[in-house]
Amino acid sequence: MELHEFFKSVIDMDTSAVVICDLSHKIVYMNPAAEERYSKRGGGRLVGTSLLDCHNKASNERIEQVIEWFGKSPENNRVYTFYNEKENKDVYMIAMRNGDGELIGYYEKHEYRNRETANFYEMN
Repeated sequence: MELHEFFKSVIDMDTSAVVICDLSHKIVYMNPAAEERYSKRGGGRLVGTSLLDCHNKASNERIEQVIEWFGKSPENNRVYTFYNEKENKDVYMIAMRNGDGELIGYYEKHEYRNRETANFYEMN
């Protein structure tokens, strides 16, 4: 199995939506959770389109600011962008870098604050 298949599996098995973009803001990949979450906006058909078309002007300006900050240093990799009260989660923009530390893209990460309700090792 190719290494990229392992990494793709990590993203695909995540229950949080993951939308990966290149530096021109083109959506290059959406995991199944993202396709479902954004189904009313086109789901998987959004791949190949601009993420900026999904946001308002103020949000787009913030996205551009974060990308600029990511580009200033290989140490700049995570920015807290939003708290979603309805879903009780924090939202971050995360830099993606190649093996040389060069910025190649970004994605949005959701971290839910709700405590897990399943029993330990429950396999239903």
